[in-house]
Parts: sequence; structure tokens; C-alpha cells
Amino acid sequence: MLATKVPGVDMNGLRDLGDQLKEKLGEGVIVLASDKDGKVNLVTMATDSAQAKGAHAGNLIKGIAALVGGGGGGRPNMAQAGGKNPAGIDACLEESKKVIDSQLA
Repeated sequence: MLATKVPGVDMNGLRDLGDQLKEKLGEGVIVLASDKDGKVNLVTMATDSAQAKGAHAGNLIKGIAALVGGGGGGRPNMAQAGGKNPAGIDACLEESKKVIDSQLA
């Protein structure tokens, strides 16, 4: 699992970065968070093998978006959300690890 903060990147940039990282990672789950112009952008992605083990990007984003004052959703392989509370990004990234652990259990 890769969960990280990337300051100043918009949603399209996060999706592009996520696609690049997914190729490099090969297998796993990616969570990217960015604060831009006082708003939060979140993108989660799960590889096919991670999905086969129970990972679901859409459910992951639903489990963490509230921590940045937002909401979102998506498919098993990719999801995105927006929020209004950049101060919650670190908590959001920490919580993403717990959510993934519960999905893979």
C-alpha cells in the first residue's frame, strides 16, 4: 500500500500520478491526497490482484473522505473524493491503512 500527500495537485493530476504509480507498484492499493486552493482532492486505486484479495477503492474512499470534510465514491479499481478540510489529510492517510487492512482481512 502506498498512501501519501502530494501538495498543490488537482484531481486530473492525481489520477495521472496514480496511474503511473500503479504501473510501478505492480500490485497493491494507492491513496493520494492533495490540498490545492484550500480544498482537498483524494484519489484511491486498487490493482486487479488487490481487488481479488478484497480491496475496493470505492469503499475505501467512502471510509476516509469524511476525515477531510468531504465525500465521494467510485468503482472497485478507482475512486475519488473532494473535501474542505486540508488539516484532516494526515488522519485520512492513517485511516486508509486501517480500512485496507479490514478489507483484506
